[in-house]
Order: sequence, then structure tokens, then C-alpha cells
Amino acid sequence: MAGHSKWANIQHRKGKQDKVRSKMFSKLSKEISVAAKMGDPDPDKNPRLRLAVKEAKAASMPKDVIERAIKKSQGGDADAYEEIRYEGYGPGGVAVIVEAMTDNRNRTASTVRSTFGKNGGNLGETGSVGFMFERKGEIAYKADAGDAETVLMAAIEAGAEDVESDEDGHLIHCAQTDLHEVAQALEASLGESESTRFVWVPQTTTPVDLETLTKLMKLVEVLEDDDDVQSVTTNFDAGDEVMAAYEAS
Repeated sequence: MAGHSKWANIQHRKGKQDKVRSKMFSKLSKEISVAAKMGDPDPDKNPRLRLAVKEAKAASMPKDVIERAIKKSQGGDADAYEEIRYEGYGPGGVAVIVEAMTDNRNRTASTVRSTFGKNGGNLGETGSVGFMFERKGEIAYKADAGDAETVLMAAIEAGAEDVESDEDGHLIHCAQTDLHEVAQALEASLGESESTRFVWVPQTTTPVDLETLTKLMKLVEVLEDDDDVQSVTTNFDAGDEVMAAYEAS
């Protein structure tokens, strides 16, 4: 599995769940507010907002919190967030993409740059690692959605491009422009997904050993702990033995 999905699994197993949940709600609320402000506040008329609300519901965000985030976007005192993408290298030369939403570009840039520097990384220019990734739609299902063959057939019929299945569940990828249609078709055949979102999928990967992975995960943790950071994607490739050793540490 690619770096971003491995990291999601590690985070789920090792993270302090209350803290992770609070951070997730904060980031999802920000995305909902920005999506509603940029388009129509009605999810049925705003594809980006519809996806944000779906992701929030999948994360068990309370309905009133979702509605409050949408309402906040329509007020005169709504925060003016700017979307920024940072690119660089982490320990071991692993490519890293950081997506942020901020009301202070200078603050966020300074924090991200400092975090890279203090954790064995190097922040680069926009485009420095982006060519190693492709923007895709991703739909995640839990393992109980069906066996690998069942999910694969459903994904093919829905127009997806790729499916990764293991004991943790199923990750289905499709073209960025097809995400809404593919997600709807899968929901009809497999039920409600665990998450539906846009992701950066690595096209090339960088092998890491346990020491490098440990350092890389520290960088990712600090980045994701920043309130301005929405997501962090890497292209690390760790073998089963390295993953097992890290999770046992």
C-alpha cells in the first residue's frame, strides 16, 4: 500500500484517539466552511461541500457541528482561509506533500519550514516533489464490506481505476473528476463508505528502514498536529518486517 494509506493505519493504531478525533473534527469543520463559502451552502448544489459533509459524517461528526460549520461560512465574520500546498523531502529522501488552510500564510510557511528542518527534512519549492504523485479520488471501505473479489468487481462496474485490499479494508481509487459518480455507484452496491476524498497517490516510492520510518513518522506527526495543516502525504515504502517492527515499538 502507498505511503498515505500506511500512515493512516499507523495513526489509527498508535494515535491517542481523543486527540486525533478532536484534530480531525477541527480540520473537517474548516474544509466544510471553506467549501460552503466558495460555493453554494447547499451540499446538493456544491460537489466539494457534499464530499466534505460525507467525510465528516463518516468520521461521526455530530450533525449540529456540520450545520454550524456551514452556517459560519455564510456570516460576515467568516474566516478568510487560503489553501496552500507545500512540498519537500523528509528523512531518507522521502517525498512529502503538505496541504494547508490558513488565515496567515507567513505563519504557516514559517511553521512548516521549521518543522521540516527540525525533523530531518527539507522544504522545497512548489513542484519539487509533486511530479511523483497523481491527484486521485479515493473511497475507503471497511473489511466487512465484502471480500477482495466482490469489492473489485463492484469497483470495476462503478468506473474505478484501482483497488487495494488487505485485512484492514479496501481502498478504491478513481480519476479525480469521477469521484462523485464512482462513490455513488459504490454506495448502491456496497453501502456507505468509510470515507470519500481527494488524495495524492504516489507514482514512485522510496524504500525506508526502521530508523528512517521512525524519523519520518515523527515529522508527519508534528506536521499533522499543526492546526493549519489539513493533510500530509508521503511516498515511503516500508516492507512488512519494518512495519511490524515500527508498530511494535
